[in-house]
Amino acid sequence: MMSNIRIPAVLATVLLLGACSLTPVLEQPPAPLPASYGEAASSTNAADLGWQTMFGDPRLRALINLALKNNRDLRLALLNVQSVRAQFDIQDSNRLPTLTANAGVVKQRSAGVVDSQKSVGLGISAFELDVFGRVAALSESAFARYMASDENRRAVQISLVGAVADAYFAQRLAEEQLQLTERTLADWQRSLELAKQLKSARQRSGLDVAEADGQVATAQADREARLRAVALAGNALDLLTGVRAPDALPPGMALDKQPVLVQLPAGLPSDLLTRRPDIRQAEQALVAANADIGAARAAFFPQISLTASLGYASPSLSGMFDSGNRVWSFAPQITQPLFNHGRLRSELRLAEVRKSAAVVEYEKAVQTAFREVADGLAGRATYGRQLEAQSRVVNSAERRLALSRLRYEAGQDSRLELLDAQRLLYTAQQTQLELRRNEFGNAVALYKALGGGLRTE
Repeated sequence: MMSNIRIPAVLATVLLLGACSLTPVLEQPPAPLPASYGEAASSTNAADLGWQTMFGDPRLRALINLALKNNRDLRLALLNVQSVRAQFDIQDSNRLPTLTANAGVVKQRSAGVVDSQKSVGLGISAFELDVFGRVAALSESAFARYMASDENRRAVQISLVGAVADAYFAQRLAEEQLQLTERTLADWQRSLELAKQLKSARQRSGLDVAEADGQVATAQADREARLRAVALAGNALDLLTGVRAPDALPPGMALDKQPVLVQLPAGLPSDLLTRRPDIRQAEQALVAANADIGAARAAFFPQISLTASLGYASPSLSGMFDSGNRVWSFAPQITQPLFNHGRLRSELRLAEVRKSAAVVEYEKAVQTAFREVADGLAGRATYGRQLEAQSRVVNSAERRLALSRLRYEAGQDSRLELLDAQRLLYTAQQTQLELRRNEFGNAVALYKALGGGLRTE
């Protein structure tokens, strides 16, 4: 009889069998990135800038803080991380045997006699000895998916910070366009009154009044559209922050006063591989898919499981733990797949295809990141000059309107010339506001593309 001292030794010997891994060596696919962005390389990267440094408006900072605390998408991403972590813990627990304690009483009647058997013991049930690395591969895959979920949470935070900034600038644009429309409407209403007065004095015809009235109606319709845009922008911000903005928040700053960093350093394209959570997420998905191949390969080989127990059994409790009442069992089992209609081979092919797809997804994530940064750099290089040119357009339109108004009131020009000058200035001012908002939007997009939005200060 094998003693209870030798049983743990046998178990330890079996558990220490060297498991071989059938997971292929993962060769990281070369990143399809050029060496530079076509400009002088910078030693700094915008991802190192905290979002509080990037956005200086106190109201915007407060809104981003609200979003980071209350946004439901970010909460879901965090809960998903916790869920995937629990799945990994469950899978990883299979690498070690589960020890259970048991106690029981068995009573039976035979030939008119009732026998009673009491027992206590410890046992291991159906523990798989990972000789071919199947369990280890599944654990590695689960861990990589956990890491990918955490990278997704980081990506969601970056997107959230950018989305709040974008929505805030859209709100500022809508409010300032509404203010411009109301000022323009008031000016055009004064022009309508002047046209009516000149008609009453028989200095102008009814055509001037009709044209001025149509212009006022156009501005009134535009005002309703601006009111709608303000409401929609506010609703978008409320959704992102998860709560309605408190009245105690600091007042917003005008677009032309916004302390936003628009000339952001980009560093090198290779920085994206470590700065962008979405790229790291795709990389972890590739690691998981590669580990799945190892698990699929190991499924072709025998699976060795172990069930064992050690304890005491006795008809009475008083002598339960006497040496003669020791009991043990040791039941290893080997299972070898023989015929399964090609299921295992199909599962292996599926794992290999999924790995190939993960490689493509990784390369696509890298290429998308480079394109987003390149687009942001193109905007960074041109928006400043475009805004400067648009400012000259606005100044020219203001001078033209002042001269047209003087000539109209002096009877030297028709109402049509004044209308054209008014519309030109209004359009130029609206375009200037939109360009300034687009410049900030481009800066936000470049900041996100470089991996910024995780740091605070």
